[in-house]
Amino acid sequence: MGVSLEGQKVIMVPYMEAHVPKYHVWMQDPALLQATGSEPLSLQQEYDMQLSWNQDPLKKTFIVLDKELIEGRFVHGDPHAEAMVGDVNIYMNDLDDPQLAEIEIMIAERKSHGKGLGKESVLTMMAYAVQNFGIHVFRAKIGESNGPSLSLFRKLVFLSLSYIVLYIFQSCMHTP
Repeated sequence: MGVSLEGQKVIMVPYMEAHVPKYHVWMQDPALLQATGSEPLSLQQEYDMQLSWNQDPLKKTFIVLDKELIEGRFVHGDPHAEAMVGDVNIYMNDLDDPQLAEIEIMIAERKSHGKGLGKESVLTMMAYAVQNFGIHVFRAKIGESNGPSLSLFRKLVFLSLSYIVLYIFQSCMHTP
């Protein structure tokens, strides 16, 4: 079992097979699909994606758990699907710059919006990536209509470097 990361408000756990059904439900929501620039997948495709994310050394995905929603006490290695509120990812796929990673955050559960879970998850993931993978530059691609994410990354001092009209995504970068 992989590592879990704990903050004040969140615990980030590896994306496990037990998380897929709830994740799949989230990814049927048209608003989330638009915000994340994703396409809907079948449940089987979602299981295949979960497996591929765990096997790809250039990707790191954690499911974000809201500590307030964990039933009982946290047990490392248990999925705690009842407390799932989103995910955070890094992609280290820039072969020209191995110190650069793309970072993404999704807080899918509306009841968990505005609680600071996204900010804490991003900062925790960035610290993890710096310490474990030597990442020094982070890029976030955010849909122009995704105001909450644009605001979050601007607060984290990500600078807008480019605006890609074709995909309607802003590319923002941050160097810790």
